[in-house]
Amino acid sequence: MLLTDTGVPEHYIKIDQWGGQTMTRLDDGWCAALNRNTLMCMIYEKRPLVCREYEMGAPECISERTTRL
Repeated sequence: MLLTDTGVPEHYIKIDQWGGQTMTRLDDGWCAALNRNTLMCMIYEKRPLVCREYEMGAPECISERTTRL
């Protein structure tokens, strides 16, 4: 859920059933802003707060990536 305005481009934002803003996900659950070849964020400088709280390469980050692969 997007809680702060970090400048995420509109085409990566989806409005959920309760009116909240979330990141758009692809059919398989991956974030639409994630480059699947490099596993790097295509909007890194404007990524949402929730993404900023994950340290790249931290156990939580690796765990999330492994469960999605």
